[in-house]
Amino acid sequence: MRVIFMGTPDFSVPALREIAARHEIVAVYTQPPRAAGRGQKPRVSPVQAAAEALGLPVRHPEQLRDPAEQGAFAALDADVAVVVAYGLILPQPVLDAPRLGCLNIHASILPRWRGAAPIQRAIMAGDAETGVAIMQMEAGLDTGPVLAEARTPIGTEETAADLHDRLSGMGATLICDVLGRLPLPAVPQASEGVTYASKILKDEARIDWTRPAAEIDRQIRGLSPFPGAWCDIGGERVKLLRARLIEGEGAPGEVLGGFRVACGTGALEITEAQRAGKRAMRADDLVRGWALPLRLG
Repeated sequence: MRVIFMGTPDFSVPALREIAARHEIVAVYTQPPRAAGRGQKPRVSPVQAAAEALGLPVRHPEQLRDPAEQGAFAALDADVAVVVAYGLILPQPVLDAPRLGCLNIHASILPRWRGAAPIQRAIMAGDAETGVAIMQMEAGLDTGPVLAEARTPIGTEETAADLHDRLSGMGATLICDVLGRLPLPAVPQASEGVTYASKILKDEARIDWTRPAAEIDRQIRGLSPFPGAWCDIGGERVKLLRARLIEGEGAPGEVLGGFRVACGTGALEITEAQRAGKRAMRADDLVRGWALPLRLG
């Protein structure tokens, strides 16, 4: 197969590598280098770095609305385009250019969690399972018919980072299976059960200890490592990155010993945290030389 690959973050890289090992990738499209770090020097995307290491041609247009860009895309004469967290809207001429259209690897079981943050939202909502879907792209937001899916349970202590890595690998395996069997029938998504995984906002990250422990646990795991659920500890903003549900009770935010905290109902044991300007640490190491206040804010 002649494949155009379109992706940007780390999540996309396993699929790029798996496809490159089995098919001819005629071009890799990714977001342009962005200023990053203290020096604000341009930094290429993880997909560009991986593509260059594989010796693949890379393109990074600012947008795809320009007819000249669309013409250059069509001139690649691809059988199919694979899109994995690319970050740009694909106009209809781009969607129509490959012989078999554009396929998207989406990190949920559609129509559950269409949109920007399906991994985080699945954990925060307390979903028992999630997965990946291979979708035939169309103009709507994640509305296209599905060619294949793979499901997996969400672990009770699994963070967004953990699940991200598992789903990334699952998506890479599934897309290669699909590419090897094209053309395949595509099943329209159900009209019932549609939910939207809206972008994570920073104001969702502050912990409210009056909420039930189970909800705060899902908030911590769903926002780990970024942006990181946080609380105020003695005037310092501290990110809480991993936790587990435990038996215990007290006033909301009361420290019950170690890094165990009472919630509105139930209690949590924080197992990994990060102080401002410091690296993430096991919670027992963090509190060994730091006396927590009697109550967290």
